[in-house]
Amino acid sequence: MAIPLQHDVEYPESDGQPMAESDIHRREMIDLITGLEDHLRDRSDVYVAGNLFLYYQKGDPRAVVAPDVFVVFGVPKGDRKAFKVWEEGAAPRFVIEVTSDSTREDDLQRKRDLYERLGVEEYFLHDPLGDYLDPVLQGFRLSAGRYAPIQPGSQGDLTSRTTGLTLRPEGRRLRLLVTATGEPLLWVDEAREMARRWKTLS
Repeated sequence: MAIPLQHDVEYPESDGQPMAESDIHRREMIDLITGLEDHLRDRSDVYVAGNLFLYYQKGDPRAVVAPDVFVVFGVPKGDRKAFKVWEEGAAPRFVIEVTSDSTREDDLQRKRDLYERLGVEEYFLHDPLGDYLDPVLQGFRLSAGRYAPIQPGSQGDLTSRTTGLTLRPEGRRLRLLVTATGEPLLWVDEAREMARRWKTLS
């Protein structure tokens, strides 16, 4: 009896699509990823990424999602071409989707249901252009295995227990603040401006 050949499953690393809906969405993704990396820089067991293929079912390359921003705890830092949950032994605990009217159904339905099933502890959506979300920042936290809305603060801010950060809309942008101190994390353009000023003074 012939033994069937075993073929390795290929997991693509790109779909050839643009990174984001607009420059505003792209800039926010970069700001959030950079801010989270800086905030969690002293922890060697945290991986921060975004717009990266995340495969969640071994043997099925169609079981894939690409969160705009995500954080995984309990895995080492380091560059990856894709994230495979069964190899890493962990799924994200924190996800942000920088959403828009064109992605609303995917973000509010398919991804929300998927993240809930994967055990993503906190799921946030920010609509920087105010296309459809009211309020523009919304979040969900797992409670008994199901998502429950996170109640906003007086400024529309939401607290993340997993990261120790508060998310707050500022105009079309999203600010991350250290919850314990209120210290804001700098956006990339702010950090560059501060570096230029220090260079001028030195």
